[in-house]
Amino acid sequence: MISFIHTADIHLGKTYRTSDGKITRYDDFFRTLGSIVSDVIAEKARFILISGDLFHTGQILPKTFAKTIEILQPLKDAGIPCIAVEGNHDWIHRRDSISWMEALSQMGYIKLLRPTRTESGGYRFDLFDEETGSGGRIEIDGVNIYGLGYIGAQAGSHVPRICEAVTTRNNILLFHVGIWTYSPVEIGNIKPEEALPLADCFDYVALGHGHKFYTVSTPDGRPYAFNPGSPERVNFGEEGYDKGYWTVKVEDGKYIPEFRTTAPRPMQSVTVSVDGADDVEHAMETLKKELADKLHNVGEKPLIQLKVTGRVRFHPFELGRERLRRLLEEFVDPLHCEIKNHLSLVTGSGFEEKEHRNLADIERDVLRELIGTNSDWKGKEAELVSVALTIRDHVLKGDIEGEELLDLLSGHHEGTKDTRNS
Repeated sequence: MISFIHTADIHLGKTYRTSDGKITRYDDFFRTLGSIVSDVIAEKARFILISGDLFHTGQILPKTFAKTIEILQPLKDAGIPCIAVEGNHDWIHRRDSISWMEALSQMGYIKLLRPTRTESGGYRFDLFDEETGSGGRIEIDGVNIYGLGYIGAQAGSHVPRICEAVTTRNNILLFHVGIWTYSPVEIGNIKPEEALPLADCFDYVALGHGHKFYTVSTPDGRPYAFNPGSPERVNFGEEGYDKGYWTVKVEDGKYIPEFRTTAPRPMQSVTVSVDGADDVEHAMETLKKELADKLHNVGEKPLIQLKVTGRVRFHPFELGRERLRRLLEEFVDPLHCEIKNHLSLVTGSGFEEKEHRNLADIERDVLRELIGTNSDWKGKEAELVSVALTIRDHVLKGDIEGEELLDLLSGHHEGTKDTRNS
């Protein structure tokens, strides 16, 4: 009998750059991986599987790489293989550069599995080469572990080619993909019927990608694919998910998985309607009452998302983010709070009238007017407004590195310049 641990979607490097708690939040993801590594060593697991998205972005900070090595060092010292594939977040956009995942593999901290594509479009899973830190398959104590990673929106059509390349028995597949109906909506998910052929080739399919844990079974009820979800809460909306990883025993060819929970940071999304408020004071009274009820037992230093909705007679900007943040702090001590003002301004004489504008519309109009004052960008207002708001959202969420931001701006600049020249 052997045992192993299966985790995924660690998202090292994730934080909120505009938050006072950004350092603590950055450490949350390393703390979570560190606790899993400790469990692996304490239980003498034969290996650990990471089914993609070890990192939050492909371009990470040097300190993130150094801290990752620090966390993985005990596994290396104990001789416990850490076998991984790349997720969509791990991808490096410049393929002429070595990725951080490749560097970790060459240094011996992980064994990064990547298949080779054949001339006919199929797959070849070469045995892992310890010297180069590359390969598509590794064998440990009679268990053959194949790795694929993230292959995009057409992943379902690749399943037959994957199965054709399997030449062994007692197999595991690491695959950074979600299964529709089980997984949260993600680009790169595949249909259950597309995934089903994997059950004939692999005894355990180690999924990743979606941040919710689940099990996929064959029509006759045999479990064959397992997603651990993310062990830490990554995005708002995950507060209702159990968080953890799979610990799996393999005995006489049978795989016996057990889901083990972790201790993620408390997170809560709160929506409050102030519909019908005549003035901002009226809205504040409603908010205080609702927040007192909804945040009374949220946990220590939580992550809070507050969404305010409704049609009101005062301008939405009067209920600004800073004012709402201070109100939240009367009830909890959040590590980070995200404010979404979805108020609509009633512009007629009565609330029965349908004409109103929400804050998002107002923001777009202001940006469109500012951009339109530059004659060089006439006719490109809508596109530039969209780019500006996309950059704003990525920066606020901490989802983009400086180099990626420059790439985005540079690529857009070249595209608009070419359009003007044409």
